[in-house]
Amino acid sequence: MLVLHGHPFSSYTWKALIPLYANGTSFEFRQVDPTLPKFESFTGKAHPSGQFPVLVDSEAIVVEATSIVEHLAVHHPGVAPLIPTDPAEAVVARMLDRVFDNYVMGNMQRVIAAYFVDKDDPGAGGLRDEPYVPEIAAGKAGLRRSYAWLERWLCENELPPHVSLVTCAAAPALFYADWVERIPGSCPRLSALRAELLTLPEVARCIDDARPYRPLFPYGAPDRD
Repeated sequence: MLVLHGHPFSSYTWKALIPLYANGTSFEFRQVDPTLPKFESFTGKAHPSGQFPVLVDSEAIVVEATSIVEHLAVHHPGVAPLIPTDPAEAVVARMLDRVFDNYVMGNMQRVIAAYFVDKDDPGAGGLRDEPYVPEIAAGKAGLRRSYAWLERWLCENELPPHVSLVTCAAAPALFYADWVERIPGSCPRLSALRAELLTLPEVARCIDDARPYRPLFPYGAPDRD
């Protein structure tokens, strides 16, 4: 039995859940306990920086969401074409995975991090008295650049069919990024992709399971999606 450790509101946990749902793979979900000190939890000990999700597959422990998707594609394949079989197409899928993780998810997380102090610092905890405005501005500017790049790419190229590694990266990244910086009208293809991804059963399940945790969103989650 596979065991996935994570949290329903976590974007990277979604990235690992989507391929499991898409292929109907049997697994147990274990929600991280926020009351435990970070580095005393299972994920805190399993991951070099204490992050989740973490997948346990018999004796194998797999960290990092992209590696989890790759592991599932190799060891638990199903109907969903997680990694394109053509090597050149697989390179493109992995490139887009990095774009969505590093420049969409990454900039979204810069904005969110600007609201928090370092919870691992014994002298700090919780939300800042005032958010770090320059970091918010930088994160939002990074999102706008990433949106424009993706719009240009989508004008000239086609995505792999769902559900692929790209789907797994793009769905949570675009879902949450649009909450902190709306995809502009100048990016209609990217906006349409986000809407398309949110209708996929695997993604919709993640969205619904995360609804109870929306009060945790620093901005206050928007009344949509």
